[in-house]
Amino acid sequence: MKITTIEAGGKAIAVVSGSEAIVGDVQSALDLMATVRYETDCDRMVFHKALLSEEFFDLKTRLAGEILQKFINYQVKAAVVGDFSSYTSRSLRDFIYECNNGKDIFFVADEQQAVERLSRV
Repeated sequence: MKITTIEAGGKAIAVVSGSEAIVGDVQSALDLMATVRYETDCDRMVFHKALLSEEFFDLKTRLAGEILQKFINYQVKAAVVGDFSSYTSRSLRDFIYECNNGKDIFFVADEQQAVERLSRV
């Protein structure tokens, strides 16, 4: 896992990248938030879809809802970067749509979009 910081719109945004899933449950998501906050003092973060376990995208597990609720509770705004077109679940597409129309969590195609969205909220 690599953490870098970007300044955009007067806000510091942490960008977390890596090639393997490190968030597989609520505790690992809390650990990620704590690590980012400790290392960068950022309350906004971008992370790549590869860092999330595939169970996150199966809404029946309730993992996505539980994890994203923790982000909201701890006032961390986040953007997940990746290609979500391979998921065929209508409920997941609706979930992503609703998140993207909010002001806390975003699912976007690339890092530039993520930084842009997080710098405006």
